[in-house]
Amino acid sequence: MQKLILSLFATLMFLNLHGQFKYPVKWTSEWKQVSATEYDVIVKGTIDPGWNIYSQYLESDDGPIATQLTLEAGDHFTSVGKTGEDGTIKKGYDKIFEMNVTKIFDQAIFTQRVNVSDVGPAIKGYLTYMICDAEQCLPPTDFEFEVQLENRLVAEVAEAQPEEETTGSEETIVIPSTDASIPALVDIESSETEETNGNPVQWTTAIEKLEDGFYQIQLIANFNKPWTLYSQVIEGDGPIPTTFTFEEGGHYELVGPTTETATKIKEGFDKTFEIDVKKFVEGPAIFTQKVKVADPSKAIIGDLVFMTCDDEMCLPPAYQFFQFDVDQLSGKISSEPFEEIEEAIVDVPQAIQTLYGTLTPPDMDSPLATCQTAAPAVQKSSLWKIFSLGFLGGLIALLTPCIFPMIPLTVSFFTKRSQTRSKGINNALVYGGFIVFVYLLLSIPFHLLTSVSPDILNQISTNIWLNLAFFVIFLVFAFSFFGYFELTLPASWTNKTAQAEGIGGVVGIFFMALTLALVSFSCTGPILGTLLVGALSSDGGAWQLTAGMGGFGLGLALPFGFFAAFPGFMNALPKSGGWLNTVKVTLGFLELALALKFLSNADMVKHWGILKVELFLGLWILIFAGLALYLFGLIKFPHDSPLKKLSIPRLALGGLSAAFVIYLASGFMINPKMDSYRPLKLLSGTAPPVCYSYFKPCDCPQQLSCFKDLKEGLAYAKEVNKPVLLDFTGYACVNCRRMEEHVWPEPEIYPYLKDDYVLISLYVDDKKALPAEEQLRVETFQGTKTLKTYGNKWSYFQENYFNAVAQPYYVLVTPDLDLLNSPAAYTPDKQTYAEFLECGKMTFGNLGLNNTGD
Repeated sequence: MQKLILSLFATLMFLNLHGQFKYPVKWTSEWKQVSATEYDVIVKGTIDPGWNIYSQYLESDDGPIATQLTLEAGDHFTSVGKTGEDGTIKKGYDKIFEMNVTKIFDQAIFTQRVNVSDVGPAIKGYLTYMICDAEQCLPPTDFEFEVQLENRLVAEVAEAQPEEETTGSEETIVIPSTDASIPALVDIESSETEETNGNPVQWTTAIEKLEDGFYQIQLIANFNKPWTLYSQVIEGDGPIPTTFTFEEGGHYELVGPTTETATKIKEGFDKTFEIDVKKFVEGPAIFTQKVKVADPSKAIIGDLVFMTCDDEMCLPPAYQFFQFDVDQLSGKISSEPFEEIEEAIVDVPQAIQTLYGTLTPPDMDSPLATCQTAAPAVQKSSLWKIFSLGFLGGLIALLTPCIFPMIPLTVSFFTKRSQTRSKGINNALVYGGFIVFVYLLLSIPFHLLTSVSPDILNQISTNIWLNLAFFVIFLVFAFSFFGYFELTLPASWTNKTAQAEGIGGVVGIFFMALTLALVSFSCTGPILGTLLVGALSSDGGAWQLTAGMGGFGLGLALPFGFFAAFPGFMNALPKSGGWLNTVKVTLGFLELALALKFLSNADMVKHWGILKVELFLGLWILIFAGLALYLFGLIKFPHDSPLKKLSIPRLALGGLSAAFVIYLASGFMINPKMDSYRPLKLLSGTAPPVCYSYFKPCDCPQQLSCFKDLKEGLAYAKEVNKPVLLDFTGYACVNCRRMEEHVWPEPEIYPYLKDDYVLISLYVDDKKALPAEEQLRVETFQGTKTLKTYGNKWSYFQENYFNAVAQPYYVLVTPDLDLLNSPAAYTPDKQTYAEFLECGKMTFGNLGLNNTGD
């Protein structure tokens, strides 16, 4: 990639010296009709002698820019298969890029087949390519084209001569000989009905009741030879698979995948798409889905898309819409969408009555007392602390192979190309400022999200599929750092920014900074990913992300300005070498450990019971033991240099890793007082809570007695005449775990929770479905939303009763929900938290209601 950047710098200088340079390739576009609905879009290039472009299919990204043909998306066509290429093609060694590549000389032809449903709109696109001779390369550029298709296979097709051609200025249309498949289309269209919309596949439905609450619904495709229908599973660039999409609804859930069967199924090579496919060659084809229904009065609706072909042609993808009325055991299907089921919007008083009974929201501005000396407000992590961690991440990113070698190259570029030393320093500082600016820009979308919904980051962070996606992404990051493959952003992004560097002045410097951010992504991406997902938490926020991104950009940019001002200090920099790869591999082990954090979040929120605290600690012990063995030279990875001796920093880090393994092992020690594992402070909020255990499970933190249902807890508090601690918490809440594991067990705190209060823990990220009668569509200050889970129920309660969305959030109330004192949020100071609890206890006692001695 460094060679590519240097090549682009040379290219920009070349273009500045050759303003009237004649470009060595000329492009044209044309099209050819190959069947009733299929066309070939063709781009041809005539290349001057001595020059060449490169194939679409290069073996490595660390070389020339591969040619790429892109069609702008449109509803009137779909691409069929991969783009073909032809011309004078040669494969061999390229001395500019010092690698074997595939080149195209003299003439280049790129062909993309499309399946067209409407020839009216034009098809637009562009061809991205790089052209070189034996000594230099011109900047990557685009050839934009537009082709206007025509359908000439109409009534005159019967009179057309075989292989007759009609040619336009840049278009070629081939009218094939008459074929039995073409009149078949006419027959179908003449018998077209509204239900089938001219497609030879006709759909029907069936529904059957199974055991209580379970139903089996079927979508049945009827068709005759020679037409075929494709399976739901198609690998590669081929036909559109048959796909079913069910509208989400709390009144039912799908049980297992949609199964498929047919009278005759064929698996093998399909000559139309030239790949192996699974298709149904004789109907009916039956698709069956089992569902569990909570409310049979509501319909199950959805849509399906399918493609049907015969031996020589395919019809455009078609859509059908279906609806099953479960209570009537009937279904219907149509080419027109059914009206979506509109859930009635329930106003706030009605929702509160249904969900929480007769409880009246307290007056948040007038608690019964304000006796705590330092009422803890809603606290978030210090922005300076987040900024400092981001700054540290930027410094770590500097020590990676993507960035470290670029420091002397970039500083030299500014100092040598500038007319004066002060001008060079000024340009380098502007360059560093733009690096910070680029990373700050990445946080802007999250400010827009939080302006729409204050708890949107919490919703994102506790989303099951997003946590699983982060788990997979961090695994990919880890193995990328290990050297098994390299992550890169699309080459076209880098090409565009590199071209813009030639503008000059401040704008050119900005695009140089943007280019650095893009080409270094393989090293900075995982570190930035860690920073980003750290902000996507129930106690995070967009400003924390901005602070972290700003710190990261500053840590990355600072050396460029510093060494431009004091170039003599560059002599003190260590030389590039194998130690850079050691840094990457070490980061890979850390990414592997962090991946388990996101799998743990999903596991706890969904109550799978897979990754409990014992397994989590065991996997972390293996990971950091592996890191220690690597640092001691006992394990090697693909890009490691031969290790002649262990350096002092490497030995120190290896010893630190080994010590951390011992610390992790101490997490299996038992606290005899609580009869549970001892929580590890360094892993608080990262590892699962100690109660989430295979061998020492407990329902509430620290073996306390607690309720997880509001009505039950308040009823018990009224029975025993005690005040209530409402604990708004979350399974994926980091600061909640820190409070539960390191503040609640303290001698100053634990007696209050055990003896003086009734603890009600309400998990706002609990994904367990609510009963059907409580799944209401409600108005909020953010708009309307449907309450589907217990997490929705408790977050709505917190929002409407206490005007808060953060977790942890602690509210002390009477059994009738009168507010005893001001609520508290994350309060790691045990003395302050004890004063908060004592204040609530005293206030409740002063009401003449306290009977905690009973």
